[in-house]
Amino acid sequence: MSTETTQSSPEGKNGPVQEERTETPAETSSTSPADPAGAHVDRRRWLALAIVMTAAFMDLVDVTIVNIAIPRMREDLGASTSAIQWITAGYALAFAAGLITGGRLGDIYGRKRLFLIGISGFTAASLLCGIAPTPDVLVAARILQGAMAAMMVPQVLAIIHVTFPPHERGKVFGMFGAVVGLGAVSGPMLGALLTEWNILGLEWRPIFLINLPVGIAGVLMGRKFISESKAPRALRLDLVGVVLATLALVMLIFPLTHGRENDWPLWGSVCMIASPVVFGLFIGYEKYKIRKDGSPLVELSLFKVKSFAGGIAVQLTFGIATGIFFLVWTLYMQMGLGWSALKAGSTGIPFSLAVSAAAGMSVQKLVPRFGRKVLQGGALVMASGLLLYIWESDRYGMEIASWQMAAPLIVMGLGMGLIIAPLTDVVLSEVPREHAGSASGLINTTGQMGNALGLGLTSVVFFGVIDDDLVFGAPYVDAFHHALWWVVAVLVVIFAVMFMLPRKTLPMEQREGGSEYTGEPAPEKVPAG
Repeated sequence: MSTETTQSSPEGKNGPVQEERTETPAETSSTSPADPAGAHVDRRRWLALAIVMTAAFMDLVDVTIVNIAIPRMREDLGASTSAIQWITAGYALAFAAGLITGGRLGDIYGRKRLFLIGISGFTAASLLCGIAPTPDVLVAARILQGAMAAMMVPQVLAIIHVTFPPHERGKVFGMFGAVVGLGAVSGPMLGALLTEWNILGLEWRPIFLINLPVGIAGVLMGRKFISESKAPRALRLDLVGVVLATLALVMLIFPLTHGRENDWPLWGSVCMIASPVVFGLFIGYEKYKIRKDGSPLVELSLFKVKSFAGGIAVQLTFGIATGIFFLVWTLYMQMGLGWSALKAGSTGIPFSLAVSAAAGMSVQKLVPRFGRKVLQGGALVMASGLLLYIWESDRYGMEIASWQMAAPLIVMGLGMGLIIAPLTDVVLSEVPREHAGSASGLINTTGQMGNALGLGLTSVVFFGVIDDDLVFGAPYVDAFHHALWWVVAVLVVIFAVMFMLPRKTLPMEQREGGSEYTGEPAPEKVPAG
């Protein structure tokens, strides 16, 4: 079956003009009103689905697999505190900065093309991570890996959307959700096993090298089985917006990460103070871009929707909370308590299972009946689990056992599951249909921004209370207590901000446009994550 695309119409003098959708055989059959049942859909669509889901799984695992191996990386490479933070924060920052851009590039130049570029670059960056001789090389490779993930990941949902007919998308997105959950659960254990096995004496390096065969297979099969598609309008890439948004983030997170080691120099304070100014310039330019050609990087009109603005705040602060917790938790168990990577990884299993169980129950049973109260309850439950963790770790100190952590981790996991599963849908519930794709991409971007900011803040809330980073044991346990109190405070803020969310959400079929946000987004946008 041919995968050729039709030519785009030229742009009008005043900006992008509406044109016929650039189509593949799969798109034509899956979106044509004359064929709602999808009688002539692309027969290769399930192979295409397997390819893009494998790539998404690879990215998700890569995010969670790294934390568990960080203490071993630090020991092997002699990495500084800031380097440890940048190994994770650099990836999150590059991912956040590139997500919306990656989605837009896929719209303009073709989703298959950008997917193949992204997965190729991600695989090459994984090789660089796996052979990195110094912390600086590893950090640079992780930043490149995050940037390539930002090219790859936004295309996944877009390719699914144009490849599958409407009546199959519900099942497909359900499968995608299962893959997301599996990636979150399996990442820490896989990282622990690969690190402990010390394959060929490579220590932690196989956690990155394992991506090579998967990535190469994805490239070869993707070229053959994925159909090309583009946006139905000729769009422009907002390069100035990309630069300003990225600069504002870097000016905030870089000084946070490096400030402590450099005794909080003046340049760091200047950068952090100037960051909001640059962000203000970004907003001003986006307004100008809307007036000029209607193709801004961020659709600012979305923030007029109260529930969306509140949801973005929730996503940002929740990203901060999880960014802090997961890094300090790993360091607490391995560098504070002296546990192996395998013991630390297996300790998190009850947490992962609790998240999965609560997520399914939240979406299917609780949110349709109780609305935002479920998410607010999740914030309070998660905070309760953290308080229980603080009490237990204080009471048992260095003698705390893995099984004793199960109770607070299960409570925390239940709370997190009640939040993360329905949050995107609740935030998007009052967003106009024509902006749904842009809104979903912005939500994912904000979550990654929050994660990067949280990782940067560990310099203050965790490493800031450790006098000597090289003295392991009790100082790391004390720092863990201190950091958890900060996470509890952030969750209280999240609970309060959630009052901006709608009390209840309408069923999908009753919303404006009668379609869920991943089903029929505006032509020029795609979900970015």
